[in-house]
Amino acid sequence: MACSGSTRRRRRREAPHDGADMPAVVPVCEVAAGGSQKVVIKLPPGTSFYGTGEASGPLERTGKRVFTWNTDAWGFGPGTTSLYQSHPWVLAVLPDGKALGVLADTTRRCEIDLRQESTIKFSALSAYPVITFGPFNTPADVMTSLSHAIGTVSMPPKWSLGYHQCRWSYDSSEKVLKVVRTFREKDIPCDVVWMDIDYMDGFRCFTFDSIRFPDPISMVDDLHSIGCKAIWMLDPGIKKEEGYFVYDSGSKSDVWIQKADGSPFVGEVWPGDCVFPDYTSEKTRAWWASLVKDFISIGVDGIWNDMNEPAVFKTTTKTMPESNIHRGDADIGGVQNHSYYHNVYGMLMARSTYKGMEMGNAAKRPFVLTRAGFIGSQRYAATWTGDNLSNWEHLHMSLPMVLQLVIETFVLISKVVP
Repeated sequence: MACSGSTRRRRRREAPHDGADMPAVVPVCEVAAGGSQKVVIKLPPGTSFYGTGEASGPLERTGKRVFTWNTDAWGFGPGTTSLYQSHPWVLAVLPDGKALGVLADTTRRCEIDLRQESTIKFSALSAYPVITFGPFNTPADVMTSLSHAIGTVSMPPKWSLGYHQCRWSYDSSEKVLKVVRTFREKDIPCDVVWMDIDYMDGFRCFTFDSIRFPDPISMVDDLHSIGCKAIWMLDPGIKKEEGYFVYDSGSKSDVWIQKADGSPFVGEVWPGDCVFPDYTSEKTRAWWASLVKDFISIGVDGIWNDMNEPAVFKTTTKTMPESNIHRGDADIGGVQNHSYYHNVYGMLMARSTYKGMEMGNAAKRPFVLTRAGFIGSQRYAATWTGDNLSNWEHLHMSLPMVLQLVIETFVLISKVVP
């Protein structure tokens, strides 16, 4: 998938990296009759492992096992094996301090098994290439090499580095303004306030509740006048309702994910019965970007993409059936079932949202936050580590979770502070 611009200086981007003086690492591949593949990489005794993406538990991943399958994981614990994002990547630090990285280049559900001494195992249900980065003399060189391959972030807006005030939820424009004005009265810095789904008319994306948020333009103007930016949530679930302009235009453009019989898949989320955009198609991404372009005209400073694993209510899997059909672009896999595209769905939504913000105001740096993602999502969006609980255990877990994402070149990461 296309990379966005890098924030690295050109001289640094093009600088060569000295390889470590050790034999090349050769993965051993086993392919079963059904097409599943296991890759085993044995390293020197005493090697320690990091990475594996957004994972709960300790920073060092030696002895752990993770499954890459984006999951709405509210209330996760230190032993949860699948969270909101998928990063089939391991950073190995050798006993002498040298390092290498290993990427399993598959979007499907993948097991990362680090339980055997100094051994990396990847297992997935279809064939995939494995890419090694290094060995290099330092872990930093491995991370730089990875960033050359998957891309880095575009320069974020300066205000995004400040203090953000967010919760579920401020249920009226009066409440939003009261919260920010209270920060000002108490001389507490606050740079951004976030609007959760309560601003919408019946949780319909791209709409505003006419009673509780009757004049969003004036509200944003008031926020801007006191030095505060506004970020608004957009979910992928679109209410299935004739007369709702987003549903009508999407149906006319034929952008919904389909069931195996060719009809649109319908699943329940916040608005009730919903259909879901198929962001694997350029046609759909352009349709979504045009909606975002129009939406930000009210003064939207940033957009928050949530529930984009995609989450679906009242299902044992917390998502849509793997048999659903995506009509993807040829260069990213073409027509495939949902099991192929599930882990990149959130990243493709963020990509579409980012493009819409660029279209809406090319003079401003876009800001998008995504809950779900894949390795490389940092090209389009910042992220946060999902819906934690308000307790000391989750506060303790937050630091290693953030650092795991830094190891994979994310730089704009947040944790909900209870």
